[in-house]
Amino acid sequence: MNKIGIIFAMKEELDELLNIVDLIEEINIYDLTIYKCILNNKELYLVESGIGKVNAARTTQILIDNINPDYIFNIGVAGSVNNNVNVLDIVIAESLVQHDFDITSFNHEKGYIPNVGVYINTDKYLLDKCSNPNINTNKHLGVIASGDIFCQDKKMSNKIGTKFNALAVEMEGASIAQVCHLCNTPFIVIRSISDSPNSNENNTITYEEFLSKSCKLVTGYIKDILESM
Repeated sequence: MNKIGIIFAMKEELDELLNIVDLIEEINIYDLTIYKCILNNKELYLVESGIGKVNAARTTQILIDNINPDYIFNIGVAGSVNNNVNVLDIVIAESLVQHDFDITSFNHEKGYIPNVGVYINTDKYLLDKCSNPNINTNKHLGVIASGDIFCQDKKMSNKIGTKFNALAVEMEGASIAQVCHLCNTPFIVIRSISDSPNSNENNTITYEEFLSKSCKLVTGYIKDILESM
């Protein structure tokens, strides 16, 4: 039976998936609660990391050290930084970058991490599986950028999108990618778009209004993926 770790930044994201699985056990490690669940003969370990790269990286390492999952998924919501990516679209990361990692003073390009590089590629098997679910929404494959900033500023959004050719921005995925890369654990990051700094000024769509819808959407998406594995 495959063991799959699924990391969420927020409780709202975790709760949506918890509603559709069979809960077997709650495992407490440090201050984290890891929910051991079963879905379609797959052993799932759901955990809320908290917001930000340090929380996400810490949770990933704890999950790897204590559960040793075959795969790690990071699912949740993100903001669009591309005019072709709209609210309630799905973005699947082909690669991830930390847009706020900056050692350009040492003649490295923005986002470059020593012994890692700028972009970290997701697992090809998982990427293939995640590209095919029959969910009725637009999906995009490309770069997701992560940083410890909740990006609402249109100028910053455009800069990140242009600099890294990114589709979406959030606060955890690239740090999870880095830990998985260093630990040789296959991973994938999937995000539903809940807000868009590039939206029309008169657009009434807000992060708060669409957080719940985005969480439900990405949960349905991940359920379809898990059932196909």
